[in-house]
Amino acid sequence: MSPGVGKTYEMLRAARRRKAEGDDVVVGVVETHGRRETESLLRGLEVMARQPTDYKSRTLMEFDIDGALARRPGLLLVDEYAHSNVPGSRHPKRWQDVEEILAAGVDVWTTLNVQHLESLSDVVLRITGVRQRETVPDGVLSKADDIEVIDITPEELRKRLAEGKVYVPETARLASENFFKVENLTALREMALRRAAQTVDDHLVATLREKGVQGPWAAGERIVVLIGGDGMAAELVRTGRRLSDMMMDAPWTVAHVDRPSASSSGAARAARLAEALKLAEQLGARTVVLSGDDVVRAVMDYAHQNNVTQIVLGKRRDNRLRELLGRSLAAELLRMSRGVAIHIVTDRAVEAAEPPARRPLKATDLAGYAIGVGFVGIATALALALDQSFERVDLGVVYLSAVLAAGVLYGLRPALAAATAAFLVYNFLFLQPRYSFAIGSPTDILTLLVFWAVALVTGYLAGRVKEQARRAQRRASAVSALLAASQTLTDADGVTETARVLAEQTAAAAGAKAVVLLPQGDDLTLAASAPHAETLGSAAMAAARWAWEHGEPAGHGTGTLPNTPWTFRPLQGVRGRAGVAGVEAEALAPGSDEERLAIALLDQGAVALERARLAGEAVETESLRRADRFRGALMNSVSHDLRTPLSTVLGASTTLIDYGDTLKPEVRDDLMLSIREEAERLNRYVGDLLDMTRLEGGGLNVRSDWVDVRDVLNAAAQRVSRRLENRRTTRDFPAQLSLVMLDQGLLEQAVVNILENAIAYSPDGSTIELAAYEDRGSVVISIEDEGKGIPTAELERVFDKFRRMEEPTDRSKGAGLGLAISKGFVEAMGGRIAAASPIVDGHGTRILISLPKAIATHRDLL
Repeated sequence: MSPGVGKTYEMLRAARRRKAEGDDVVVGVVETHGRRETESLLRGLEVMARQPTDYKSRTLMEFDIDGALARRPGLLLVDEYAHSNVPGSRHPKRWQDVEEILAAGVDVWTTLNVQHLESLSDVVLRITGVRQRETVPDGVLSKADDIEVIDITPEELRKRLAEGKVYVPETARLASENFFKVENLTALREMALRRAAQTVDDHLVATLREKGVQGPWAAGERIVVLIGGDGMAAELVRTGRRLSDMMMDAPWTVAHVDRPSASSSGAARAARLAEALKLAEQLGARTVVLSGDDVVRAVMDYAHQNNVTQIVLGKRRDNRLRELLGRSLAAELLRMSRGVAIHIVTDRAVEAAEPPARRPLKATDLAGYAIGVGFVGIATALALALDQSFERVDLGVVYLSAVLAAGVLYGLRPALAAATAAFLVYNFLFLQPRYSFAIGSPTDILTLLVFWAVALVTGYLAGRVKEQARRAQRRASAVSALLAASQTLTDADGVTETARVLAEQTAAAAGAKAVVLLPQGDDLTLAASAPHAETLGSAAMAAARWAWEHGEPAGHGTGTLPNTPWTFRPLQGVRGRAGVAGVEAEALAPGSDEERLAIALLDQGAVALERARLAGEAVETESLRRADRFRGALMNSVSHDLRTPLSTVLGASTTLIDYGDTLKPEVRDDLMLSIREEAERLNRYVGDLLDMTRLEGGGLNVRSDWVDVRDVLNAAAQRVSRRLENRRTTRDFPAQLSLVMLDQGLLEQAVVNILENAIAYSPDGSTIELAAYEDRGSVVISIEDEGKGIPTAELERVFDKFRRMEEPTDRSKGAGLGLAISKGFVEAMGGRIAAASPIVDGHGTRILISLPKAIATHRDLL
């Protein structure tokens, strides 16, 4: 219920018992306040060293959270749950340290005074007159496995205070006269007992539900707390939490109604609203922002759709006329509610009423006032002219036009100023007695009052329409920005480009620096920044890693590393976190349109990053799939194409070894020839496999030089001359041929593969023709055979890997890689290759290779 009841003492006694039972107990931090009885209980317990922290030229000893996480005891003692950490610590509050330790799987015992519960801070202020600056959300207390109340009577506590067992004598005397009054302690004691009883009841309900027992507890209560941007917002949130507790942890929602037609609220109201919504989330509420000009209708529609039974709202001192007319929010809700209880929280009388937020006067405002009065001047000149020209003219309409123009162009306030000026001028110049503000006729009084009322209403409505148009324009601009950002993010190619676009769009929306960090291995790396390159310090990187690891905002304006000059938000995609985005501190006002736009952009960016990563993975998967298919086809080919020549070589060599002396010379020569032919065949297979591996793996290295293709064709023909047998080769080369820039070795191997294919598929006694010619842009090689040709349907696939024109079981012609390798080599040098068939009388095949020239030849030189 208060300091000095002995909670730290009792915690240490219980810890010693657990230690004696063999548990791993470590004291993380304990505040003894110099009490000898408490210090004596630390003997025999492992006490962690505190971490020194420099603050304002002083060194303070704080709880070492990293040391606790590294030690990972079975039970950790952390005193003073509501303690505020030194600025610059990882978390502003010790209860947040405890949350991180619990998330790491370490059990924690801690101590807490009831006045530090966030939902009770207003009540404690009324009871004691002291505002508690160190508070903890009620939600974290609700997660406790057990609560033990350390209770003594107020008289006993005051006796301990007088004996110096709580504070030093002078401090004890002052405390006894202020905080430690009997009535204060009694009220705090009751609050502590009630809160503990409520927690016990929550555990009971959870146990009964877990066991499936039908209990008599109340069910179905749902609470909505209505808040605005005024000073009552936080108090209403705390009231909602207390009401939820009294109704056995009933679900509760904190709602705010955004009126599209209302004028934009000031920065202070928006900040208070954002803080109240954040407080509601900390206390365990669900938050929602409704939209509608009719606040009562929006609230009641939400209540009916969500089975709400309790509505909580605040009520300041309304105008008496509004109350009589039933136009106050509380009165309208009472009239419209059906089956819903309304809880009205009145403003505290002890605090002065909060003055309405006033927007600072800008140069544009002064211009609006001046032009509004100018419109009245123009209307006056026109009215004087009409008054001189005609006898009976309704000059009031002229002034109403001026007021309407001021309202349409510059809003409400200039319109009201113009209406007042019009009223005074019209009275002075055109009503009897003229040139006086005195009114001579009762009819004129009525006319003036009606005119002024109409002028004010006209100006108000015109100004309201203008404000609505401005808000609609801002919303349209936000939607357009989101649409443009979405299109830009969609067009981005790759994860890096998407991160760059996201950083640029976020920086433009926030009007400040923005960064995007992406995971790389086990850490985050800075992937993009805008508007220019940024480097992040160690504190900023620590906040970014926290946001990535825990999926929660970190940095400035949050509960984790708030002194960091950046605010980091996790980029949560559909399947998981895609990265982290950071915006420069204080760039986005809480609850502002800019903040909502930036958050929407980050949500889009998270999906875009995820999509880009998935696209990259899909490309990689397709590459792996093709490589796997190639490996499968390769193994299928190797299993036969290598085994057959090896079997021939093995059989012939074994015969020579075993029976060489008894064999005839011609038989031995034939066996030796078979060994040589099959070894050459094996060598070609292995060469083809190595070449295809180079092509598939991207390891082909092209060494270009000036080459005469005639030399290449002659060298290739010489290499295959021994395998021609009864076939002939002819050459058709021009006397002069332009040199081309290419890799001579790759071109020669490509031609050799084509010649071997021609030899394999042409009959004995046939002719293979090698030709070369040139046109303006290229040098062309033609290799033609007299084989049976290639079916027309197969011409497009003749260069595919493992493609053969024979039956699948006929592998005597090779593995089907030669033409595929030739195509890869030629294209690697920038050339093209094609096949044509049939050539003559339904037979023959021609392979054409086109090699580009470095400089086109003039047609007169060909």
